[in-house]
Amino acid sequence: MKRQVFRVGTDGFNGAWYPADGGDRGMIVMLGDSAEDRMASSAAKWLNRQGIHAMAMSPEEKDYGHHSYPLERFGRAIAFMKAQGCHKLGVVGASTTGMMALLAAAHYPDFSLTIAISPPDFVMEAFYRDGKDGMKERPGDGESSATWQGRQLAYLPYAYRHPEYWQKIQEESRAGGDRVASRKLFDESERRHPIREEERIRVENIRGRLIFIGAEDDVLWDTCRYIRRMEARLDRMGSACAHESWLYEHGTHFVFPESMLRMMLPVGSGLLVSMMFRAGKEYPEACRRTRMDIDARLKRALAEWREG
Repeated sequence: MKRQVFRVGTDGFNGAWYPADGGDRGMIVMLGDSAEDRMASSAAKWLNRQGIHAMAMSPEEKDYGHHSYPLERFGRAIAFMKAQGCHKLGVVGASTTGMMALLAAAHYPDFSLTIAISPPDFVMEAFYRDGKDGMKERPGDGESSATWQGRQLAYLPYAYRHPEYWQKIQEESRAGGDRVASRKLFDESERRHPIREEERIRVENIRGRLIFIGAEDDVLWDTCRYIRRMEARLDRMGSACAHESWLYEHGTHFVFPESMLRMMLPVGSGLLVSMMFRAGKEYPEACRRTRMDIDARLKRALAEWREG
């Protein structure tokens, strides 16, 4: 099998196929701005080293904004991977794509392993990164981050509109000494608009093994609180999936396996975390230990899944 690139216009989704040397396990990975950038390709190659084929996917060819993303694109990627001999499928995402990974697994029973790194437990309102009015990011008014069967998924609306939305993120980032922070924005969004049932991700529909990963010092949003809510939902609804949470005091929003982060940034991977987040600067060793622990645990989980 050879590496292939997919485009919405011709294939129905944006992606890049990174085959491993043999094996029948395949994982969809959503990381980075593009399915072909360094972040996505490094994560895919890291999975290849674990004996797993990887399909990197992204909303557009190069754009981290999320708006009206059709979940059916996962179905097209699944069909391709099955045609390549992948008899077991998994999905992994981080941050906003952690939400996408959960949504994909909740809508497609094909996944037997789902890994959500720093995820929310609700569908986010759409956001754009088109530089409008000099703002790096803006909300998509009246638009969801994802769609299903042509309909917008219900979502938690942001507390602020453009341009105040990005101004509030900048204000919070400066106040906390972080490169980017939006935890207060999400807390305020939930205060103004308590999350409705239809806006929550139906994690109870996920099958197989489900792994949540998060850190208490995450300043993008309160991911550990969201993860605990998903755990409570799974227990309350009697889900058939085997779920577990790996929660850490320190680790920031970037709770990646250490060896994966080093592939993404061979020089200065720890420096990036300290530059991005104050917690990474104040607790560099604790954050590194977190990533090392995730590294060992995730490799074991993938080996169990691969050999299962």
